[in-house]
Amino acid sequence: MKSITLSACGAIASLLLSLSAGTAEEVCKGFGPQTPRDISSGLGTNKRLFTMAPDASKLNLCNIHTHTNAEHKGPGFSVSAGTGEHGGFKCNETGTLTAAELSDPGIGAGAYHGVKPGDTIEVHWVHTSCEIEPGKGLGSCLSDACANPQLRVETQVFLVVNDPTALNFMDFAYQGNMVGGLHQAKALPTGTGTPVVFGGSTTGPKYTEQTCSPLQVTWSVRPQCAKLDINSLNVWAAMGNVFGEDHSHGVRQLVTSPELLSPIN
Repeated sequence: MKSITLSACGAIASLLLSLSAGTAEEVCKGFGPQTPRDISSGLGTNKRLFTMAPDASKLNLCNIHTHTNAEHKGPGFSVSAGTGEHGGFKCNETGTLTAAELSDPGIGAGAYHGVKPGDTIEVHWVHTSCEIEPGKGLGSCLSDACANPQLRVETQVFLVVNDPTALNFMDFAYQGNMVGGLHQAKALPTGTGTPVVFGGSTTGPKYTEQTCSPLQVTWSVRPQCAKLDINSLNVWAAMGNVFGEDHSHGVRQLVTSPELLSPIN
């Protein structure tokens, strides 16, 4: 066997350094803080600052949508559902549901696709500083006259069950509700802990730690799960909603690189 020359060693070392540098460059550079994250940890070193959005009551609700499995990880939803578009996290109580809670809802089932009893969903009530009409997708949160709004997402993770005594999604729907001249949900969930508020971005499966979202979003994430009746989700879809939502979306994988996270005080 021929011995490796010093010049060959140097070439190998250069190659390794190049590969190492390429790996480091895979994480987005120059972007503001990203979402979703583990809300139990305040760790974050992203230095991009932006003004946090006002309370949701001072903004217009522009969109409501859901993700199957929680995008965030929190005290009440820390059970891994794996990776990929349908990964994320499940509510901690998932394994304790009764046969009745897991039963097929029967009549009216399937109007809202991608969710069944026993699933975890993360609901996003998206609010904007723009004067807009609520509608389909995040594009409804901007306008030609308001291309750089302040955005705030109120977030609740639900454990979906077949139980009419569980929370009713229609209590948190929009249905044309106006308060003080602003579009507002009929209510936002309470009783699931003090929301963790932080700076981040938009989510969804098209974004990763290598493909970052440029939008700046103030997040308000409640730390505990609550049970939600699946029949009420089917009603929301079957009767129609201004958001055009009839299915639950995929998830963006948890952002863990400190340089992509804002510090939580």
